[in-house]
Amino acid sequence: MHICLALFYICFVATPECSSLPTNKDMIRNTVNDIIHTAKTTLAHIKRLTTLLQMPPLINDTIDPIEGLTTIIHELGCLDNELQTDFTEHFTQIQVDVSSLEGRVRSLASTIGCTSPARPVRGHTTDRFQDSYLYLTLSKVQRYLENLIRNSSKLEVC
Repeated sequence: MHICLALFYICFVATPECSSLPTNKDMIRNTVNDIIHTAKTTLAHIKRLTTLLQMPPLINDTIDPIEGLTTIIHELGCLDNELQTDFTEHFTQIQVDVSSLEGRVRSLASTIGCTSPARPVRGHTTDRFQDSYLYLTLSKVQRYLENLIRNSSKLEVC
């Protein structure tokens, strides 16, 4: 009986962290960490795919700066659309990752009170130059996610 009381005291009186509910700030921090983790996982998937397909190193070109959640949602939506192709099944995991990222960023935006842009309309893709399309799309996703990780502070700005 004394052990139960001691444990109760330790958990609820001595350490308030045990009994406190997560704050909005904690939820935002956890969501941002989840987004960064998913971005890093997606980059690992891209690296594995480029190794599997024996592709040359991806292009490191400049990309538009990340301004905040609204532009991140829009860009992830555009990238998700580009990854939805009939060319190859190799895009599937990366497309799922990017779609998941977009959903998490939308959720974060609503938690913070930001407005989310409408989902970009998927354009028509041509079946010509499939290998080039695959290469350029992977390069674009890789560059954007690396930039997102570098600018993770923008995940808390509308």
